[in-house]
Amino acid sequence: MSTRRDFIKQLGLLSAAVTIPTLGNAAGLGLGDQTDKPDDHPANSLADNGPMSSWDVIVVGGGPGGCTAAISAAREGAKVLLIEDSGQLGGLGTIGMVPAWCPFTDGEKVIYRGLAQRIFREAKKGVPFVDRFTWDWVPINPEWLMYVYDRMVTDAKVQVLFFSRVCDVKKSADDTIEAVVVANQRGLSTLKAKVFIDATGNGSLSMWAGAKFKLGYDDAGHQQASTLCFEMAGINVADYNNGAGLWGGPDTVIGQIVKTGKYPLIDGHFCNNLVGGDVMGCNAGHLHVQDTTDPWQVSEAMLKGRQVAWQHAAALKEAKPSTFGNAILSRTATVLGIRESRRVEGDYTLTLADWEARRSFDDGIGRNCYYIDIHGKEGSHKEYGRGESHGIPYRCLTPKGLKNLLTAGRDISVDADVFGSTRIMPCCLVVGEAAGMAAQHAITETGGDVHAIDIQHLRKRLLDVGAWL
Repeated sequence: MSTRRDFIKQLGLLSAAVTIPTLGNAAGLGLGDQTDKPDDHPANSLADNGPMSSWDVIVVGGGPGGCTAAISAAREGAKVLLIEDSGQLGGLGTIGMVPAWCPFTDGEKVIYRGLAQRIFREAKKGVPFVDRFTWDWVPINPEWLMYVYDRMVTDAKVQVLFFSRVCDVKKSADDTIEAVVVANQRGLSTLKAKVFIDATGNGSLSMWAGAKFKLGYDDAGHQQASTLCFEMAGINVADYNNGAGLWGGPDTVIGQIVKTGKYPLIDGHFCNNLVGGDVMGCNAGHLHVQDTTDPWQVSEAMLKGRQVAWQHAAALKEAKPSTFGNAILSRTATVLGIRESRRVEGDYTLTLADWEARRSFDDGIGRNCYYIDIHGKEGSHKEYGRGESHGIPYRCLTPKGLKNLLTAGRDISVDADVFGSTRIMPCCLVVGEAAGMAAQHAITETGGDVHAIDIQHLRKRLLDVGAWL
C-alpha cells in the first residue's frame, strides 16, 4: 500500500522535495510537496478568480475515460473543464496509436453500451472496409477517432484545456480537494471545482491528493510490459489480406524472425491491423519498464521503442518482401503504451474471486467481459465463456478518504489480476460515463460527497442513457 509521500520516498526524492513556486522546470516529474500554502501559487490570467478559474467538475486526462466522464457530467448539467497534457483527445486509441479496439461483445451481445457504444459506432465510420456487423477487434483509424472525440466533447459544451498538466492539489480539508494546480505555458494556474475526476490512467491526480494506491502485479512490484505502437505504410494490401498469419507461433513470419536472432528487440508480440488504405497499425514488441510512473524510465523506453519499431520494419521487408517490400515505417506513437500504473484504493476493490464468480453488485454501474491479460506474468491468462461478464461496482470509483474525487479509467480500485481485464479502452469508456454522471449527482445531492450519492438513482439514469448493468 502506498501514499503520495511513500511514492516520493521510493524514488529517493523526499529529501529534495520542493515547494510549488520552484516547480517551473519540474512539473509532472513527481517532485513537489503538499504542504505549500494557497498563496504560494502565483496568479495569472487562468486563475484570477474569473469565469475560467472555477467549475462544477474538473476532469483530468483526455483519454477514453476522461472524455466520457466529461461528456456525461456536462449532459447532467455540470459546467465541465477537461484538462489534457497533450494536444489530442482519445489517449492510447489516438495519440498512442493502439491499432484495434478490444472486443465490445461477450460473444453474444454488446456489453459496453451507452456512450461507449455510441463512440464505437462513430469510430467505425473511419474504417469503412470493416463489416458493419463486426464488433470485436475492430481496427482504429486514429485521426478519425480523434475527430470523433473532439466533436462529441465540444458538442457537449465541455471546455478543453490542452498542453496542461496537474502538478499539485490544494485541499480545504483533509478529505476535500479545493483546486488543482496546473502547469502550462502561462505558468502555474489554480483551478477550482466542486468535484474532480482522475482520468489520468496513472492515478496522478489521486496521488497528488494523498490517496493510497498500489503498483505492480506481484509482491516485487513488477509491472506489465509497455509497448510503443507504430504504423507501416505502403504495404501490399492484397498480399497482406491473403497471406498466412504474421504471428502467433514459431512457424509464422514473426516467429521465424525471432528464431534468426538477427533482430534482438523483436520478441514475438505482434498485434496488427489494417487501419486504412495501405497502412498497417502495429501493437508490437514489449518494453519492460520497472516503474511506469518514473519519467526517466519512460523516456528511456520511448527511445528504445523507436528502435523496436525500426527493427520490425527492417525484418518484415526482409522476411516477406511480397507484402512489405515497398513499405515504410511511417509513424510511431508520441506516448508510450503503458499497460499498468497506479491502482487507486477505493471503497471496494474488485478481486479475482469476483471476476471468476462473474459477480454482479447492487451498486453496479457497468459490465466487463475481457479476459485476464497480464503482459509479463506467466500463467495469468483466464477467459470467460460466451455470454459471461461481471459487474463493476460504483465503489471502485470512489477513493478512500477523499470526499470529492472519483476515478475513471484504468486507475480504478481493482486487484492486480483483475487489472489485466479492466484496463482496456471499452471498460474505461463505461467507467468514465458513470463517473461523470456521479460527479454531477454528488453536487446536486450531497454537496460534493461522491461516497453518499443515491446509487439507485445513478443506476436508473445510466439505464436511461443506454448503459448495460
